Amino acid sequence: MDAPTRPGVERDDDSVRDERVPLTRGLSTKLLLLTILFVLLAEVLIFVPSVANFRLRYLQDRLNTASVAAAAFANEALGGDPRRLSIDVLEAADAFAIVGRRGGESRLFTVTALPDHVDQTVWPTMDGPIPAIGDAASAFFSDGKMVLRVLGEPESDGRSIELLMGDARLREAMLIYSRNVGLLALAISLITAALVFAAINALMIRPIRRMTRAMLRFAEEPDDASRILTPSGRSDELGVAERELASMQERLRSMLSSQKHLADLGLAVSKINHDMRNVLAGARLMSDRLGDASDPVVKSFAPKLMRAIDRAVSYSESVLAYGRAQEPPPQRRMIRLRPLVDEVFAMLAAAGGGVTLENTAPPDLEIDADPEQLFRIVANIARNAWQAMAVENDPVLVRRLDVAAARSGGAVRVAISDTGPGLPEKARRNLFTAFRGSARSGGTGLGLAIAQELARAHGGEVELVESAPGRTTFAFFIPDRPVALDVERAARRRSGASAQSG
Repeated sequence: MDAPTRPGVERDDDSVRDERVPLTRGLSTKLLLLTILFVLLAEVLIFVPSVANFRLRYLQDRLNTASVAAAAFANEALGGDPRRLSIDVLEAADAFAIVGRRGGESRLFTVTALPDHVDQTVWPTMDGPIPAIGDAASAFFSDGKMVLRVLGEPESDGRSIELLMGDARLREAMLIYSRNVGLLALAISLITAALVFAAINALMIRPIRRMTRAMLRFAEEPDDASRILTPSGRSDELGVAERELASMQERLRSMLSSQKHLADLGLAVSKINHDMRNVLAGARLMSDRLGDASDPVVKSFAPKLMRAIDRAVSYSESVLAYGRAQEPPPQRRMIRLRPLVDEVFAMLAAAGGGVTLENTAPPDLEIDADPEQLFRIVANIARNAWQAMAVENDPVLVRRLDVAAARSGGAVRVAISDTGPGLPEKARRNLFTAFRGSARSGGTGLGLAIAQELARAHGGEVELVESAPGRTTFAFFIPDRPVALDVERAARRRSGASAQSG
């Protein structure tokens, strides 16, 4: 069985909603990749200075080895073949030559070959971090044929050691160190990513995925109470989100159920009112004949019957008008207000009632509105005022309905005043509320609700200005449509060009 759709939402019956997100686009995969990336970036920030430090330690170790050998040479403590020992010492120090310095004198302890130039001078204990990083980068990307001059700090006896060495073995050691550090960084990033992924997946991703699936399932059948999310009882932010989502789903389900009942009831009422209007139309035709009856009693009841039938017809028409699903958007035109008010007054005058109708709107006043909807706004407000005064039969009472209007900037304000009994307190509290804001017994309150809806569709508003015995005034304003800036600028340019050509 197909799942019902929500009101106002179209669904393609041939499409099947997939609740699962592909693994490559899931939050879990993104979190894992980002964790690996960020850990590797952090390792790179550590790797660069560590390689520079490894280079300095390597050179310092060679200096220490050369210093021990130099001390032995100086004390003539070495036995055996001096040449063989010199070669062994130079190989251990990875150097071409070892030079000792004291004061202003230099002594060449041992040498295999003297290079004709020196590419770089290094002082391991004195180089700063930034120069050390730069020198390490140059050594890392060199061809292994550079000649280095490595200087050591003076010892307690004032002697210092100087090495002349190549960078081939240094570069090889740096590459091995970099490989080991890189593999270690990759292993750390994978382990860290796995741990972070497991923790975040358990704490956040799974609950979020659960809420997502619950929302999708609920969206398929929002009237099914079994699809409402059951909170897990967590006390953190996700627990709050689960409880709020469940509460929202419950309220939405209840609201949709109520709306469905109201829609069914509204459809039934519309059908009843449609049939009732036809029945009342026939009753009105028959009641017209009662006025011609010779029986004075029957003849005296005819006007009352006519008014009762008219009220029933008006009630049915108001309910049908309010029961429309949605008012169409205004089709705005520039219209003259005064003739439109005259049409409304003609409709009211045809019903009698002895009410004086005064149209004081300026003859040249124009308003930017939908003609049909503006007529309904004026008619609904004016009819309420007319009905309030038409039931009063005291000949000494002044019963007058006045419509005035004026333009103020980019809007037109229309005021509709009457000399009726005023609005009761209940009606003032429930203005513009259908079926609750009526000022008379048997009224529906739909007139003001419809007028407010139509005025707001134009960007305006209906308001109660004052209400007292003998004076009640409603007013509404309709703003002009905003002018597009590009259109206004183009019009000004055309106007300026016409003025210059003239």
